[in-house]
Order: sequence, then structure tokens, then C-alpha cells
Amino acid sequence: MAESEAETPSTPCEFESKYFEYNGVRLPPFCRGKMEEIANFPVRDSDVWIVTYPKSGTGLLQEVVYLVSQGADPDEIGLMNIDEQLPVLEYPQPGLDIIKELTSPRLIKSHLPYRFLPSDLHNGNSKVIYMARNPKDLVVSYYQFHRSLRTMSYRGTFQEFCRRFMNDKLGYGSWFEHVQEFWEHHMDANVLFLKYEDMHKDLATMVEQLVRFLGVSYDKAQLESMVEHCHQLIDQCCNAEALPVGRGRVGLWKDIFTVSMNEKFDLVYKQKMGKCDLTFDFYL
Repeated sequence: MAESEAETPSTPCEFESKYFEYNGVRLPPFCRGKMEEIANFPVRDSDVWIVTYPKSGTGLLQEVVYLVSQGADPDEIGLMNIDEQLPVLEYPQPGLDIIKELTSPRLIKSHLPYRFLPSDLHNGNSKVIYMARNPKDLVVSYYQFHRSLRTMSYRGTFQEFCRRFMNDKLGYGSWFEHVQEFWEHHMDANVLFLKYEDMHKDLATMVEQLVRFLGVSYDKAQLESMVEHCHQLIDQCCNAEALPVGRGRVGLWKDIFTVSMNEKFDLVYKQKMGKCDLTFDFYL
């Protein structure tokens, strides 16, 4: 029998209060009162949007996209606060009014589900890059993230957190719905659907996809150099001393999942993704 939330008493009540519900989806509290403004946010044809469910490799993707789109030096990126160059649409800072006034071409991030993004994006205006990550590695990373944030006050076990994930009770709603909504649009001309694991498995192909999608031009030597620079960025991000060991590697879940947890997760995954032809690499 499935365990109810009442059977997880060590999950603090204050954790529940961190969210608010919008059209059936749990969202962070800073989204309250701005969803209509987000839906009407004015999109430009020159915009490039990066959209992910949290902990899907957003940090890596934004650096690679910035490098490819700007032809930037990876050493220079290391000296920049890249988050200032790519604001998150729904975050309190810098805020919607500031993002509206940024000079073109704007690079904008969001974790919102497809249905909550600006309506102009649904109409094919501007480019959208979406990246999905296998959910087992993602839930481990999301758990580590929640444990590291005082503001989230999460003191439950990983098993409890994983159950929340499977029951769609975390911020930004259901991962299963999030990825499937975007997968339904992966053939749209203005959408590029990527998978985190491919960044580790075949980075050269992913960089070539980004080059074509963004409409930038590099000769063969420049492209090879770009791929090498992207490899450097990934190595720096995944091996930084300040990060938990191996946080970015594929197959991280195998160090934490028990056999029982894995069996339950596979059952839920099959139930919620069974009709979808999207597949993931759970280890390389």
C-alpha cells in the first residue's frame, strides 16, 4: 500500500509552507502574484530561452549556450557572474521589469512548465532550448540542493524526498508532466530538446545542434575548438572542489537508491511515462 504524507512525520510542516499552488502545480512562493504578468511577458524574436526542471544541468547548459552563442572565451566566462547574464524569468531578482528592458539578444532562463511560460513562446516567437535529465540522478541532486538551503528547511530523509518527487509534491510540480509537455513540442521549429546525459556522452553532436539552432557560424577548426572549450567548462563545473563529489556525473543515483527504492521508482516511472516515447540513459 502506498504510504501517505501522514506517514512521513519527520518531514517538517514548514517545508509545506514554502510553496503555493497555481492551477494545480506547486510553485515557489516568489511566483505568487506574478503568473499573469509572466503569461503576458513580451517576447522578442531574438530571445534565446533556456528552460529546465530544477537540477537538470541548467548551470552547465547556460555556460555552453553562452559560449556557443557569443563565441566567448571560456577563461573569461570563469571570471564572469554568468547568472547575471542569464536571468531567471520568475525569480525575484532582477525582476520582470528589468528583464523587459534588457538589450537584445536576451538570454533568459526559467524552470516553469511549458503551459505557464509566456504565451508568445507558445506561438513560436523566439528560440527555446529545453534540457531534461534522467529523473533518478535529478532527484538525488534536488535532494542535495534542498538540504543545502536554509530557506527550504528540509530535514527529511532521501527516501521521504524521493516519495515526494514521485508524488509530484515538490517545487515546479511534476517532473513527469514537465518533461512530457516539452517533449510534445520537441518537433516545433523554435524548440530544441536536449538531454543532460548527451552532454557527457556526445558533446560534439550537442554543440553542433546548438550551433545550427542558434544560427551561428563556425568553420571546422573553430567548431573543434568550441567543443574543446565546452569540454573544459563541463570538467570545471563537474569537478569543482566546492561541489559534492560526483554531483554532475551520470549514474549518481546508484550510490544512494536502495533496491526497494529503485523498484518503486521504476514502477512509478512506467506508470507516468509509459505512453511517452522519450527515453533516458540512467548510466553511461
